[in-house]
Amino acid sequence: MIRIIIFASGSGTNAENIINYFDKSDYIKVTFVLANKQNAGVLERAKKLNIPSKVFSNLELNSDIFLQFLKKEADFIILAGFLLKIPEKLIQTFPSKIVNIHPALLPNYGGKGMYGMHIHQAVVANKEPKTGITIHYVNKNYDEGAIIFQKEVALEESDTPEEVAVKIHQLEQDNFPKVIENVLLKN
Repeated sequence: MIRIIIFASGSGTNAENIINYFDKSDYIKVTFVLANKQNAGVLERAKKLNIPSKVFSNLELNSDIFLQFLKKEADFIILAGFLLKIPEKLIQTFPSKIVNIHPALLPNYGGKGMYGMHIHQAVVANKEPKTGITIHYVNKNYDEGAIIFQKEVALEESDTPEEVAVKIHQLEQDNFPKVIENVLLKN
């Protein structure tokens, strides 16, 4: 059984989708949802889906105790709307076993501060003809890890950032769990 821990900072729609996708799997199981915000909606979603969850601080994220917990409970870590930078020690402990989703076609619109509506606003402001999602391994730099998968969507000149967000969310829901499954089963 391959054990996944999901890290999230927000509402948790991607986390919920991943949990539901693997709910009946004989090979992959979500063991925990971890959040860095006390009021993250993902915590309530995890509770409803009977997945253990807990909140941790930035200090804890960098601690040896937290690292030991992860080594004991996870084979892979999935970042689903997680906004903190992953410490290098954690990346070294889980080499090519931390996967993130980014709501743009990297290398465009990546880096510190580029998340959520910030990205969609920039895409619209720059009149991009397309955008998409990138699923990638995590390395020591924001959004620079090896790309696993990209999927694009065409944009209309009249699209608002909110409409772009809806298109991106649909790509995430349709593709993220399947890509995770392919990555995990290849390892």
